[in-house]
Amino acid sequence: MKLHELSPAEGSKHARKRVGRGPGSGLGKTAGRGEKGQKSRTGYSSRPGFEGGQMPLDRRVPKRGFNNSIFRTEYAVINVGDLTGLEGDVTPEVLAQKGLVRSGKLVKVLGEGEISTAIRIRANKFSKSARAKIEAAGGTCEEL
Repeated sequence: MKLHELSPAEGSKHARKRVGRGPGSGLGKTAGRGEKGQKSRTGYSSRPGFEGGQMPLDRRVPKRGFNNSIFRTEYAVINVGDLTGLEGDVTPEVLAQKGLVRSGKLVKVLGEGEISTAIRIRANKFSKSARAKIEAAGGTCEEL
């Protein structure tokens, strides 16, 4: 096989639809827009979430209670058990390099799992159980 013999698989490539180019094209006259109505006119665009005058989903769904989403602080959580195998100084940047958390996120360490090695970990928050397990293993916790 040579480079000039390569071609895409049969049927995998389609010709572009040439809309509004006469009756022979199959998409002449109304150009696939149907007859009349707002959607057949040029310049038409509906806003996102518009359901043709029907009460939109975001207004049909009941809303209750307090929602603090605009001021909420979201943490990338990591468990104590995930820290096994790490040595020395552990920072959010180190965790991001290892692929344990996403970079640029605030990090909170939770107490699920066990740890046996003494490490010095720096994070934005620690749960009480995580702090206790890390210090019991001879490590230190430092809040950023």
